[in-house]
Amino acid sequence: MRTLFLLLFCVVAVSAQAQETQKIGYADWQYIFSQMPEFKQIENELKTHGTQLENQLKAKSTELETKYKAYQGMPATTPDAIRADKERELQAMQESIQKFQQDAQTSLQNKQGALMDPVIKKVGKAIEDTAKENGYAFILNPQTMGGEDVLLYSDEKYDISKLVLKKLGITPKPEVANK
Repeated sequence: MRTLFLLLFCVVAVSAQAQETQKIGYADWQYIFSQMPEFKQIENELKTHGTQLENQLKAKSTELETKYKAYQGMPATTPDAIRADKERELQAMQESIQKFQQDAQTSLQNKQGALMDPVIKKVGKAIEDTAKENGYAFILNPQTMGGEDVLLYSDEKYDISKLVLKKLGITPKPEVANK
């Protein structure tokens, strides 16, 4: 009887341990995004927006440079009041350019966030659905935003990136080997 009890206890313990085994996978966000048609569109929109901001900055800088050269070319007999007025104007333009640079950076970040947010939500939902459909308990991202690896080792058979792309209706492009 005691042997039967011990055997039954071992079977229950092994069964409980087997039920606690959790399937873990990973999805490479960068790879998934690079395969999405939206990625190229977002990239182009951000580049266009950045170019527009750069052109505006160049125009402001050129205007400042032109006015500064005009200031330097003023005759020595120019009254101090006029010189002081031109110096204030140049200083105000310089401050305006600095503020524009800060606002442009903020604008670019806001545009990136607005364009990426729906795509991030779409991919997140596809990852969640794919994980549930395939019995994964955890899905990890093999890279952080800073490019540092989160995983020290990963078996490619647990990479669900292609399953996520399939869920999104995207056929992955062939990968180019790094030489």
